[in-house]
Amino acid sequence: MNRRLASLDAFRGFAIAAMVLVNNPGSWKHVYGPLDHAAWNGCTFTDLIFPFFLFAAGLAMTISLAGRGGGAAGLYRILLRRAAVIFLIGLGLNLIPAFQPSTVRVLGVLQRIALCLALGGPVVLWGRERAAVAAILGLCGLWLVLELAVPVPGTDGVAAAGRLLPGQDFGAWLDRLVLPGHLWAHARTWDPEGLVGTLTATATLLLGSLAGRHLAAPAGRHAKWRGLLLGGAVLLALGWLLGRAIPINKSLWTPSFVLFTAGWALAGLAACHAALDEAPAGFREAARKVCLPLTIYGMNALFLFVLSGIAARAIQLVRAGGVPLKERAFGALASLPVSPVNASLLFAILFNLAMFAVAWAMWRKKWFVKV
Repeated sequence: MNRRLASLDAFRGFAIAAMVLVNNPGSWKHVYGPLDHAAWNGCTFTDLIFPFFLFAAGLAMTISLAGRGGGAAGLYRILLRRAAVIFLIGLGLNLIPAFQPSTVRVLGVLQRIALCLALGGPVVLWGRERAAVAAILGLCGLWLVLELAVPVPGTDGVAAAGRLLPGQDFGAWLDRLVLPGHLWAHARTWDPEGLVGTLTATATLLLGSLAGRHLAAPAGRHAKWRGLLLGGAVLLALGWLLGRAIPINKSLWTPSFVLFTAGWALAGLAACHAALDEAPAGFREAARKVCLPLTIYGMNALFLFVLSGIAARAIQLVRAGGVPLKERAFGALASLPVSPVNASLLFAILFNLAMFAVAWAMWRKKWFVKV
């Protein structure tokens, strides 16, 4: 594909803007339900965001690598270097502000993206559609065997298989074994970006790569967005049905979660592609103007995610009159005639607007940061 996909930039921009929004409420005690993760099983709006970004990463990988020279081996070395840099950036973020290497969380969002790129890269580079489908089924099948058939001791010391509960499953046991003392601080006995869940998260990325192959293939007018929408409907149905046996769960990244969230991702991408890339010229240009903020966000997605993480930590560290800037700012918003939950949401919106101001300035100057 010789032209830039406006739908990909807008879709990726939506994922990053949403991620910045839900990660930065004024107070975690005052958050609307859809703007927080499900307590365990289930799926909220927030639970869709990370799968959307991984799906977009797979889509972008397929399109960006198509037609590039250097051979598959050379491209994979470039991809591995990129994955290593992303992993190290994520690890560096986890060291802020305490800088405690002995207890730092090794895993995280950026680290999972990096591992998924490294695991999914060979399939995208050397395989075709059938290889991607086989890899998706294989990764989900391996997850099922490990999580449901292999007995491991939970935090209670009881060895059992198939206990899909916090800290009791195979993935949590493996994370404690491989990364003792370096897991998510809120749990310490399991990690929502754990190693076993990264297998199925890679399946999400590969589903995005299949969407990329679909968009790159020759097709008649309107056939592409319709194919995306149909695929989304099928995956949503399959995810919901499988969810009756294996719960839809983001922390475990269950196979039902893979299918269900990829279904929503395909539906969202179909809407973006229909409006921004396949609509008649007049409507298409109008839609691109409306979606321009998302497109601007999507052109520096990774940089803005990292910047938002640094900024969020900075406003907690910097104090004014002995009070952290974030607490002071939220206090000012909470004094307005609005409920605490709306004051918290307003803080998140203002934070997001600050990040967009940076994105807009970079777009105006044509600064695009690539790893």
